[in-house]
This record gives sequence, structure tokens and C-alpha cells, in this order.
Amino acid sequence: MNVSAASRRPGPLSGMLVVSMEHAIAAPFCTRQLADLGARVIKIERPGVGDFARAYDKRVHGLSSHFVWCNRSKESLTLDVKHPLAREILERLVARAEIVVQNLAPGASMRLGLGAAELRARHPRMIVCDISGYGGSGPYRDRKAYDLLIQSEAGFVSTTGSVDEPAKAGISIADIAAGMYAYSGILSALLQRGRTGEGAHVEVSMLEALTEWMSYPLYYAYEGATQPPRAGAAHATIYPYGPFQAGDGGVVMFGLQNEREWAAFCSGVLGDAALAHDARFASNVQRVANRDALKAVIDARFSVLQTTGVIALLDGAGIANARVNEMADVWAHPQLQARKRWRDIGSPSGALRALIPPVTTDSFDPRMDGVPELGEHTESILGELGFAPEAIAALRREKAI
Repeated sequence: MNVSAASRRPGPLSGMLVVSMEHAIAAPFCTRQLADLGARVIKIERPGVGDFARAYDKRVHGLSSHFVWCNRSKESLTLDVKHPLAREILERLVARAEIVVQNLAPGASMRLGLGAAELRARHPRMIVCDISGYGGSGPYRDRKAYDLLIQSEAGFVSTTGSVDEPAKAGISIADIAAGMYAYSGILSALLQRGRTGEGAHVEVSMLEALTEWMSYPLYYAYEGATQPPRAGAAHATIYPYGPFQAGDGGVVMFGLQNEREWAAFCSGVLGDAALAHDARFASNVQRVANRDALKAVIDARFSVLQTTGVIALLDGAGIANARVNEMADVWAHPQLQARKRWRDIGSPSGALRALIPPVTTDSFDPRMDGVPELGEHTESILGELGFAPEAIAALRREKAI
């Protein structure tokens, strides 16, 4: 069920202005979460072109899938930040902001006079969040950073894929990690400001965000130990835990976490309770070491069963399992449908379905407004900042907006 703006219970960031000089995924994903909580997010985009994520594809009624995902509930202000006339606009706008977010090229915000130190000197309560590939110091500071490159630098690619070939994640995992840490960092800074009255500089690097997520394989390879092997969709260090094929060709994903589940799996699914005590499979370490032999046993049992029969046996034995869904299956997922997790939002191409934010609370309604057209709010924002219509027209003639 959709919630109208008039009836929506205000979120915790309602009334806060966020100004974001952003592109691609990391910063836009961060600021979209802030908008979900009710913040007013003004997105600064290059005139005529906009955030380059707008042009990644045209899969959503002519709009980019990445852009639709990360930019609902925002206002789009076109501004050539390098134009001499842009300085006054930026100063007026930023002076009203409580939060400034940027993921421009390294050093770009400082060249614009919008570095964290300079902003906080003028606005002590302001929270400034810088998102970059490698951070504001160190030998990699000025390197370009795209998601795949960070997946590679953080070691993620070396742990993902098949035995014969590494693979990247199918989603922008480094951008998402950085965006979520930026989001939580900003919320933490707001809590701290509530105690001290002081703003903060929040810095997040994609490399450090994804390396934190890599801590399990890092510790598994502690002090030079062998790192986890690439195991496709299977778990590298727990077995059985991954995809198995039924006799009708369907794939079922299931996993065991402890010896109680292993015994239940042997008796309730494989029909061989004695197998639980086989020395080859007596613990997870042994099962991993002898995974080929155990896989042969499982495959033989599943080969005479339909997918639904495998799932029924796993459910009956209390073994966690899942279907390997494709995107069409997820759009129609019965659990998401039953919990009414989809809502219509507006866009330049009409109504679109969007997933309600995953954190459910009974204290406010998430903001889920439309995806902005490039420059849709430029004139209204400049009017708020005190620019007369003739001044706005002059700025447009000068190609500053």
C-alpha cells in the first residue's frame, strides 16, 4: 500500500538538508538512505549530462537501472561547479545544509573550496562526508577507483568464482559497502553532534570498507596460511553448503552449520543415519577434506528425486534451504508479496515499483518519492536561494546551470 506525502509520518531526518556532489553508486546509495529517513537531498549534477550513472543502461522504461535504484526521493540541481558563477550558488546552498556528501575525483572538493576543513571552519555544526576509492592519504590516494578495481585490490575477486577462474560479484559490492558505511558514519556523527554540538568530518574509502567485509578470509589466511579456495556457489570452508541438482534438473541450495544438522541430514534426507558416524565425514573439517566423496553420495540420492521432493525432505529434517531464483522470481517472490514490500514511486517515465527499505519500524514511514529528471528542481532551488527569474535565465545563458 502506498503512503502519500501528506499522510506519511515524518522520519528522523525530516527537515535536514543534505547537499551531495555525487555520481555513480557509493555516494548516491548513501544519500538515498538518508532520503529514506526523511532528509531533503539536493543532488548536484552536470548540466546537460548529469550523473553518468543515468547513462549506464535504459532498462527501466528508458531509465538507468542503477540510477533508479539509488536516486529516488532526491531533487536534481544542474550546476557546472567549475563555472565562475557557480561559486555563489554553492556557497548559498551549502550554508543551508547540515550534511554535505561528495565522491568527486580526489582533490576536486578542495579545489572548489568545499574541502571538509574549510567547510567546517565556516560551519562548525556541519557534517561533511567524503567517499573515495582509497582515502585522503597514502600512495593510492590519487588513483581512480571503480568497483571492479576495488574488488580486486581488496582480495574479493581472488576468493570468488570457480576453481579455474576468478569472478567479481554480480553487484557493485565495493560501492555498496562504502555507501552503507558512509550512511552509518553520518548517522553516528549526528548522534555525536546531539551530545557535543559539534559537526564532524566522516571519511570512507571503498578499499577499507570492502576489506572489512573480507575479514573472514583474511583471518582464515592468518600469518601466511592458505586462503580459502574458490568454490563457485558452494561455501569454501563448510560442507555440504551450496547448490545441488535434483533429478529433474532443478537446483536446490542448502547448508549445514553443525553436527546436529549433519545427523538430521543423514537420517532424514539421505536415509542413512549410520553415515553420520562415517570417519570420512565425522566433522566439518573431514567433510571439507572429503567433499568429492560426500558429493557423490548426495548426488546419488538427489538424482532420483524431483526438486520439490528434495525441498520437502530438507524441510522435514529442519535443514535450511532455498531455491536458486532469477530476477523474475524475486520480483514475484511470495514472501515479499505477502509482506507487501513493494511500492509505486514516480519517475520521468511514469510509475515504477520499488522495494520498501528493509528496516521496518513502527515510528515513521520511509520516504519513497520519485526519481528526478535531470535538472528538474534547478529553478525552484535557485529561487529558494534568492535568485530572481532574470538571474536564473542569465545563469542558463552562461551555461552555469
